[in-house]
Amino acid sequence: MDDVASVQLENENLRKIRSRLLQWETKSNALAALNVVQEECLEQINLVWSQEVDTPVQEDNNTDSQNKHDDTEENGIVSSLNDLQLPSATGIDTTHDFLLWYDRVHAEIQENADIASHRYLQQLVTRSNECAHILEQIEQAMGRLKTLRDEYAFVSDKTDALNTASEKLIEEQEKLQKLGEDIHKRLHYFSQVELLNQRLHSPTLSVASESFRECLNKIDDCLTYLKEHPKFKDSHAYTIKYKHCLAKAVTLIKNYFNTVMSQATEATLRPRNTTPNSSGDIAPTSPDAAFALYYGKYQTSAAKVKRVSQMIESRVDVCHEYANLLAELQQNYLNERSTIMTPSVDKAIKEIKAQHKGDHCTLMRSSCSFLVHVCQDEHRLYYQFFATESELLTSYLESLCNILYDTMRPFIIHINHLETLAEICSILRIEMLEEHVQQNPTPLEAFSSVANQLLQDAQERLVFRAHLYLQSDILNYNPSAGDLAYPEKLEMMESIALSLQEPAQLKRFDSRSSLISTNSNITDAESIDTSVSRVRNMNSPADLHGMWYPTVRRTLVCLSRLYRCVDRPIFQGLSQEALKLCIQSVSSAATKIAQAKTPIDGELFEIKHLLILREQIAPFRVDFTAKETSLDFSKVKTAAFGLLQKRKQLFSMGSNNALLEFLLEGTPQIKEHLLDSRKEVDRQLKLSCEQFIKDAVQTLAAPLITFLDKAQVVVNSDTKTGKDQTQQQPVTKINYTLRQSTWASPQQISSVIQETQRLIKTKLPALQRSMQLYLSNRDTEFIIFRPIRNNVIQSFVRLEQLLTTNGYSADDMIITSCPSAEQVSILLSSASILAAEAIVNFSASQRKISASSSETGCPTPPRKISLDKKVSFEGCTNVPNHMENLTEVSESSGNNSTVTSPTAQSPVPPPLTSQQLPGH
Repeated sequence: MDDVASVQLENENLRKIRSRLLQWETKSNALAALNVVQEECLEQINLVWSQEVDTPVQEDNNTDSQNKHDDTEENGIVSSLNDLQLPSATGIDTTHDFLLWYDRVHAEIQENADIASHRYLQQLVTRSNECAHILEQIEQAMGRLKTLRDEYAFVSDKTDALNTASEKLIEEQEKLQKLGEDIHKRLHYFSQVELLNQRLHSPTLSVASESFRECLNKIDDCLTYLKEHPKFKDSHAYTIKYKHCLAKAVTLIKNYFNTVMSQATEATLRPRNTTPNSSGDIAPTSPDAAFALYYGKYQTSAAKVKRVSQMIESRVDVCHEYANLLAELQQNYLNERSTIMTPSVDKAIKEIKAQHKGDHCTLMRSSCSFLVHVCQDEHRLYYQFFATESELLTSYLESLCNILYDTMRPFIIHINHLETLAEICSILRIEMLEEHVQQNPTPLEAFSSVANQLLQDAQERLVFRAHLYLQSDILNYNPSAGDLAYPEKLEMMESIALSLQEPAQLKRFDSRSSLISTNSNITDAESIDTSVSRVRNMNSPADLHGMWYPTVRRTLVCLSRLYRCVDRPIFQGLSQEALKLCIQSVSSAATKIAQAKTPIDGELFEIKHLLILREQIAPFRVDFTAKETSLDFSKVKTAAFGLLQKRKQLFSMGSNNALLEFLLEGTPQIKEHLLDSRKEVDRQLKLSCEQFIKDAVQTLAAPLITFLDKAQVVVNSDTKTGKDQTQQQPVTKINYTLRQSTWASPQQISSVIQETQRLIKTKLPALQRSMQLYLSNRDTEFIIFRPIRNNVIQSFVRLEQLLTTNGYSADDMIITSCPSAEQVSILLSSASILAAEAIVNFSASQRKISASSSETGCPTPPRKISLDKKVSFEGCTNVPNHMENLTEVSESSGNNSTVTSPTAQSPVPPPLTSQQLPGH
């Protein structure tokens, strides 16, 4: 197609060129007009060109015509010219000659005017001949192409037929090849049995070799294939043959494994270059030697066996024979290890028992530590042989740990000492289970089971001995005279504490004695405050652990031991019982102290120890509540009486059947009681504080209270109108009966008041001294002393009200000298200052006693405090009352034993109420 397009383009270009050339010589509007000579030259050039272009055939055909034409043209032009140019020519001499010559020239011109058309015609004829020749060639080519097409179609049909036949042959060949491969592949699983039998019976076959692994792979593949195609011919027979091969391979593995294990056991029990002792056992001289002896040979054999065990473990899911084989190998391994380790562990524990005879705690710790290391080493060694877990390993380790249990349990069930049992529980629970077992739970699973059994036995024994201990050493404790020597023990311990602080205090006092102060009262007061603060800031003798009452100390020690040793429910029950018995023991001791000394000492003793008990049980983060369940048969009795009263309705068919009512109403009820040990301590503390406040008020104001009670009886018996019960304000009438009584005269009342004031001045310092000695806590002392102070003030207020409402005149009031509430408050404050001075004097006397052997200087004159200095009660309102009540500790917190409630004193203190006492 490209050649045809190029030829057409070339022809087109030639036609354009030819048209332009023709325009040069057109008769009208010629582009380049030519004269006759030029046209003749051009004709000659065209002639030459045409001669060169024409084919040889055309040249032969047209030679004659061309020659004729050329001759004619040349002769025509040349003849006319020659006629004129030749010398021999006659020339034109006449007009007739000229006309003849002119006619001839005119004829030549006419002939030469059509030469272009002749030439163009000649070219057209030439081109026509060429086209005819080309058409002839095209027809020949088309004929040849048709022949070629026919031949191509024939060849193509033959080729397609050949390809189709070839494809069919290839497809049949592939089918046959695939069929052959399938047949060969299926026959492969049947043809391997003889080869495998020969290999398995070969004496040179090694279980640890790669060829043995290949044999197992082939056996597994063949068995799997036969199981998947049970309908194949002789499938069952060949399955039996392969099973026989597998059994042979399993036997080889067993023999190889047993041989290696037996050699390792023999090398461990009878090592070379080692002489057994008298009993036949090998006694290693060091832990490293023992480890190398009991584990070295097996670790060496592990490299040989590990490859075989991995080969079996990877095939456990393929066939149950491998699972059985693996279990047998593991059992054989553990049997061999048991043969070595059981007597060795038994012997080692016996040696530890003999080494720590009598020291049960060390024996338990050493034995458990030994078993922990053994279990870890055995677990590590097992996984050097096998990679899968096994219950047989746990059973084996439990058998080793049971040696520990069988050895230690007889000791545990015969231990009577609580400290030892608690220590054993701590060792098992904290050191072994929490520290070792939690860090390595899998290796120590068997040890954990045995340790838990030992812990349960120890806890059971501990609980049993704790019950006996609480009954014998707390409830039935018989105190000695020294246990009840209060307050002598506290005073002695206080003097010892002061004597230990004496050197530094003497230096400070000596340096201060050389200074002269102009304000002696202020200096004395500050010295008293400093001394009191120093004395109070010292640890109280009652706070010392050794000064606690033995039952309190034993109870707290027992609870502290049990807290980390037993479970929380068990501890709650034991703590409930222990606190209950401890409270009874403290109350009994307080009663004995009150009988031997004073009720104040007994009550302060009980208060202090109850405070200690409440404070010390606060850190125990458990609920001290115990639930008790009981049956209430009260309704049964009522229902039985109702049944007897309704005998006639026993068989009534209505809704009032007596028997039915008895069954419904006479069912005993189940009642649950919550017993809270902490609340019981707070309740007993509240009762003790109330009794102490009552006795303290009676000690300070006994004459006044006796007079008030007697006067109230007289007033109540002689009152005719009484009080209106429906109104808050009583309707009173002046009664002169009390005024007329001899014992209630102003003089007698004055003596009662003076006696009461004297008791306050004399008894209050001793009372506060006792409170400081026992309690040694300013907040607690303030809490307990405030109700005492309020009750004393309230007694004087009642006296004033009684005198005012029973006919005593103003003169009588002056005679009685009944103090007001503010005056009584000042009196109590003055007595408190005297009490503080007494504490300082006591400390100074103790210092003098301790320093008398080393110093001979002049004694320091006692400091005096001016009692004439007036102290207004309003000034006391600026002193914050740090604690209002003794509040019981919240069950949820249990962190502090006291709760502050700041309030300010009122000018007239309110009467004592139960809300001001502990427990509210």
